[in-house]
Parts: sequence; structure tokens; C-alpha cells
Amino acid sequence: MIDRRRFIIAGTAAATLPLIGMRPAAGAPAKGGIVRIGMAGAATSDSLDPGKFIDLHMFVASWALRNNLTETLPNGDIGPELAQSWEASPDLKQWTFVIRKGVTFHNGKSLTPSDIVASINHHRGEGSTSPGKAILGNVAEVIADGQNVIFKLRSANADLPAILSDVRMPIMPAGSTGAADTSGVGTGGYVLKAFEPGVKVSVTRNPNYWKAGRAHFDGAEILAINDATARTSALQSGAIDVMHRVSTKTVALLARVRNIEVIEVPSKTHFAAGMMATSPPFDNVDVRLAVKHAINRKALVNATLNGHGTLGNDHPIGPVYKYYAADIPQREYDVDKAKFFLKKAGMTGLKLKFQTSPAISDTAADAAVLMQEQARAAGIDIAITQEPADGYWGNVWGKVPFCAAYYSGRATEAQQLAHAYSPKAPANAVNWNNDRFNELLAQATGTVDDAKRRELFREIQMIVRDDGANVVFQFANLIDACTTKVQHDKVSGLLELDGARAVERWWFG
Repeated sequence: MIDRRRFIIAGTAAATLPLIGMRPAAGAPAKGGIVRIGMAGAATSDSLDPGKFIDLHMFVASWALRNNLTETLPNGDIGPELAQSWEASPDLKQWTFVIRKGVTFHNGKSLTPSDIVASINHHRGEGSTSPGKAILGNVAEVIADGQNVIFKLRSANADLPAILSDVRMPIMPAGSTGAADTSGVGTGGYVLKAFEPGVKVSVTRNPNYWKAGRAHFDGAEILAINDATARTSALQSGAIDVMHRVSTKTVALLARVRNIEVIEVPSKTHFAAGMMATSPPFDNVDVRLAVKHAINRKALVNATLNGHGTLGNDHPIGPVYKYYAADIPQREYDVDKAKFFLKKAGMTGLKLKFQTSPAISDTAADAAVLMQEQARAAGIDIAITQEPADGYWGNVWGKVPFCAAYYSGRATEAQQLAHAYSPKAPANAVNWNNDRFNELLAQATGTVDDAKRRELFREIQMIVRDDGANVVFQFANLIDACTTKVQHDKVSGLLELDGARAVERWWFG
């Protein structure tokens, strides 16, 4: 067998994200204090079951409580967590993970390979509705073998360690029936104290945490504050210590406030207007192209991000990814082309209903109005419906023909594409399916040849750009803020709040 862990780490190192305004930590981390984090993304339907996670609120809570087999590090590398090492067969169809010894769950149970198998299979069952089912679709079998866990794959996959770092892949104890326990018991730095869906998650430090140099707070309160203005006010008044999703409307003002630090990182998070590819009129690619040409991305980025992001080009691979194809022409706002494609589709005078929500961002309504005005010039009449934040992801997204969305980043290109653009992925809310895309993604996932991967991912980006059903109009920087008593090292750009691991990684100075 050959060691593939080195390849995975090298393959992600090129995607290391530069930091903007990072304050280096002063001195060694100190223990103590209860950190209060104000967050958007909470809903009354929230669950501790990772197969039901929707937004960052539960991502942060879960990673306070649990660990994965692997971890995406702040610099973008894939490092060991509950798996201390791994290796792959030459054909990349079998991976062996050596499980760390001496780790215990919060309930005192020792971690075993059987817990890993139960946690992974939690997503793979026949009746599973977990987004993880599609992420693990290539896994044929997971086997406990002594202190190892063996993954047998249906086809070659060079990115399996990165996939296992996904937020939906935490390790939970196996119960008496062999099923995973989704109550919140984990091996993480914190133990669950209280969970009120849509309100808060409270945790207290795990005194037996196995990971040195982490979990410095005595505890954390992860509070639901869905309104950006309310979060900002809470931070300024001292009611909370940390907030995420700082509004681009107020970030410059907040950065000038004494004793507050704004943390901004370029990211892989992209915002989109999703067109259901199986629903008329969006089942016609010419209609999709008309809408894409009728959207002015530069105006949207300037108005809704105030420069805190970059243009999207109708595919999910942004400039911070290693295999981003910078030579693909940027799609421009072109009313004449939009009219051409509408006429070709026989849809002149197209009327559409677009649904959006504050669940997307505090500028989602502004973005919708701008798109409405831009599209009108091309003969597309868009009626806007504002939906409440609570319930948007479960009741609207993936269920209506045309709606707003955003997609968090993933560690690798293949992981991002498989998560939200492959045909069976639950996050493929637009039901898009393209045979050539599927073929190319399988090839790219199954090779370690860097030049070949670059070539394949370039063609994939072109296909999604021209045939896909998402108008990807921007990539947004991640902007969090904290009081200056909160300390941190280098911050990840994978997800907000240090890759959703701020509770474990940060401390009070």
C-alpha cells in the first residue's frame, strides 16, 4: 500500500487562505471564562443529528461537542483528528484509518472503531435523508478491523480524508443496537449542558479532553441572534463576546470601535439564485442562460458586499481553490444576449417569481431588488417574495422553482462539487444533472495526477458555468468580529468562525 495522506495535504496547501486584519495571539492560551457567541442560522427545527444540519449555528455547536476522523486545518491542509494516520491502496479504492487510542466519550465510553463505523453508517442507511448520504455515495463498505477502520470504495477517490473532515461526519458513540447516538455525546472539548432549538446551545469544558492545546474556555453559549443589527449591538454593548456575519454595510464602522476586532478572510462561500432545472421554464438551458446574462454581478458585489468579496462566474470554484480556472471568461451583464436566449427559447416577456430571505444574508433583499431591476431591461419580469428566516431552508429552498441560496465552502473542489452539484446530493437543490459533468467529476476524484486534475476541473467549471442551474453571482469574504479580550491564532477561511471551530480554538486573553 502507498501512503496517500501526504498527497491530500500537498493538494490542499495551495488553497491556503490569506488573512485580512488578523491579530496574532499574544502569549500562550489561557484557560477560563464563558464565551458568548451571537449567530445567525438558528431555527426551531435544529437538531443535534448531523444528518439534519442546515446552517452554521449547529455546525459550531457540533464541533464544540465532537471530533471527526480528520480535520481541515486553518491553512487548508487536512490533518489527523480521531484518526492518527491513514493510507490508501494503489488504486485509491481502499483506505485504512488507524484510530487514536486513549480517547473517551463524554459518557465515559472508550472510542472504538465500531463507533466510527456506526457514525459513518448513520448517513448511509437505506432510509437516510442526510446530505451525508450523497457525500458518502462512493463508499461501498466500512469495516472495523482491530484498531483500524477500512473504507472500501466503489471507485477511486483521492479526497476521502477531506470528505471525512466534513461537518456532517462527526464521530458519535454506537448505542446498544449499533446505531449512532445523536444526543450530543461526543469526544470533543465540550460537554452539552443545554439545547434549546432556535434559541441557544450551552456547553461546558470536557475535563478529560484528549487534544492538547485546545478547549480553553470554561464553557460557551452559542446564541441565536438572526438579525445582523441586533448581533452588532449585542457585541458593542458587551452582551456577547463574538459575532459572525458582520454586515458589509457596517463593517467599516465596527472596525473603528475601540476594543472590537473585525476578522475578515477570503472564502469559498458563494451566493446564488437557484433555478430548478426540472421545472419549467428552467428546464430549458436557454432560459437559464438568459437569466445569467440578465444579472449584473459587478453591481451586486459593489452594492451588497461593498468590496468584501469577488465576482462569481456561475460555478462554485472560486479564486481560493487550487484548481480555479482563472482563464475562463467572466460572464458579463449583457441585455442583448439575454434577449437573444429568451427569443431562442420562445420565452419573450418572461415572468418569474423569486423567493429570498434574511436566512441568506442581511443584504439578500437588496440583492433581489437589484436583480429585479437588472433583469427588467432584458424583458424578464421578476416578482420578489420575502420569506421568514426560520424555516426557509426546510420550506422554500429546494422546493420552489427560483430562489436565493448560499453555499458554504468545502476543503477541496471535488468535495464542493459532490456536495451541491452532483445529481443525488441533497444540497443540489436545483435538481441539475449533466452526464459529462458526472463523468469528469469521477475522473478528477479518482486521480492524483496534478496536471490531469487541473484539466478536468477546468472543463467541469465550464460545464457548470454554461449549463448549470445556479446564477453564482459572488463569493463573499467571511467577516466575524470579537472583543479584543478574545484571542486566536491563524483563522480558517473554510467556514465562518475559524472553520466553525472557534469554541475549541479560541480563548480569553
